[in-house]
Amino acid sequence: MAETTAKAAAPAIDIQALLDMDKMKLSSKMRTPQSASERWMEYLGFPLGIAVFLLIYYAPAGAGLSSSAQAGAACFALALVWWVMEPVPTYMTSLVLMIMLVVLNIAKTNPVLAVLGLDVIWLNILAFILSAMLVKTRLAKRMSLLLIKKFGMTAGWALLSFVIMQLVLGPLIPATAARTVMTLPLMIVVAAIYGATEDHPNNFGRSLFLLNLFGISILSSTAMTGSSANLLAVGFIETLGGHRVYYTDWMFANAPVAIIAMLVAWFIGPRFVFPLKKEERVPQVAGGLDLVRQQLATMGPLTGDEKRCMAIFVLVIFLWVTDRWHQQWFGVDVTAPIAAMIGVVVAFMPKWGLLKWDDADIPWHALIFSAGAYAGGLALDDTGAAEWGVRQLFGNMDLSKVSFGTAYTIIICIMMYSHLLSTSKTVRSIIMIPIVITMSRALGWDPVSLALPAAFTIDWVIGLPISGKPNIILYATGQYSVTDNFKYGFIMSTIGVILLVIAGATWFHWLGITPSFGAMPS
Repeated sequence: MAETTAKAAAPAIDIQALLDMDKMKLSSKMRTPQSASERWMEYLGFPLGIAVFLLIYYAPAGAGLSSSAQAGAACFALALVWWVMEPVPTYMTSLVLMIMLVVLNIAKTNPVLAVLGLDVIWLNILAFILSAMLVKTRLAKRMSLLLIKKFGMTAGWALLSFVIMQLVLGPLIPATAARTVMTLPLMIVVAAIYGATEDHPNNFGRSLFLLNLFGISILSSTAMTGSSANLLAVGFIETLGGHRVYYTDWMFANAPVAIIAMLVAWFIGPRFVFPLKKEERVPQVAGGLDLVRQQLATMGPLTGDEKRCMAIFVLVIFLWVTDRWHQQWFGVDVTAPIAAMIGVVVAFMPKWGLLKWDDADIPWHALIFSAGAYAGGLALDDTGAAEWGVRQLFGNMDLSKVSFGTAYTIIICIMMYSHLLSTSKTVRSIIMIPIVITMSRALGWDPVSLALPAAFTIDWVIGLPISGKPNIILYATGQYSVTDNFKYGFIMSTIGVILLVIAGATWFHWLGITPSFGAMPS
């Protein structure tokens, strides 16, 4: 009996410590390679990037490809290899790319430097400040504990509680890495309660961490503010496609698809992909859930700070959701970054506010990475390299002779699985969305009919640990392997393609986004 008590008490101390969410911070350090293949990628990435650059830069120019476009493609290819293989930090790669764009006369200095002032970068900064407010006021901790207390008695309900949590946080916080860091302590706690640790991973832990990865990524697509890449796509659709996408347009169209996908992932994960043993279906640490209840009881009723935090988020969300009526109400559009900025100003107000500047954990390294990716993507578009890429990508496919449904399916497949080759949603959005818009115009279809559904796939970065920042953070916990990630991620990516194709033929068509799948190019 004493031995059993000791076994239960030891993990309880660790769980108690893990519930201190304030200790979870994003780090700018490079991830330590976890396997021999990753170490080889790190060693070979630097010379391979240079070799790819030289190969493209000095290759005979393709038909219709200008010298500046070829140079821009070479620079971006070098950066892409380094971003994927990470021989140097991603932010350093972005800085090198920006230097090369200027030195090789691909772009002027001012436009390259100006990308750091774009609305998408501002929204990222403001999102991290708002997420810092959630953590400091402990509202994030309370939300998590309430979900675990409500649904944590069995494995299935515990897993579902995290789906709900990510669904709630997705539209609120555009930074996926911030949401990962915010909820990671609770993932580790619940995994430990169900017997999954870094030293002793089990199928519950695999299901839990990968389901959260899917939730953080897929549920970001429920709203256009779910990630900065969504906003990039919306910006391209407006500037290049001539169609403004409102917050509610995006949400009404894709939220049902994303939610259905997550319910499918929740159902098949612990049943078919990583079947749970009988003992993994119930808490294995005596008193584990009691500690969660004790922590919640210790917090007491909602504090004044938490109530003010909720009020600020309600204000910001209200402005995001009502964007299509701003002109009518206020005589001016309150864009997503300005709405977030209003919330941040209120949060920083003396006396009534909740934050000081030092409380905001802004990962500037991530913002520099995004700025470099955006500068490279804009250079590809300005030099005509992106348009040339359209012809190369679809040169062997005569889409002018196929129905809209066939072209739509091809685009969705390319967009969905392209995340296996890129570590950045930003990069995929910058490269692929303009390509899709250009192709749509060439075929005589409304650009939004292909570009908006294509944008819905941008957040599905779920196939590999290198596919996105949340992937890297969660993979570092040691709860699952690369093979686990790829197996579950590939299955869900394929299910995502199926859901989006069905939605394109039905739901999106009823909303007026897509034409009939049998329609032919004009």
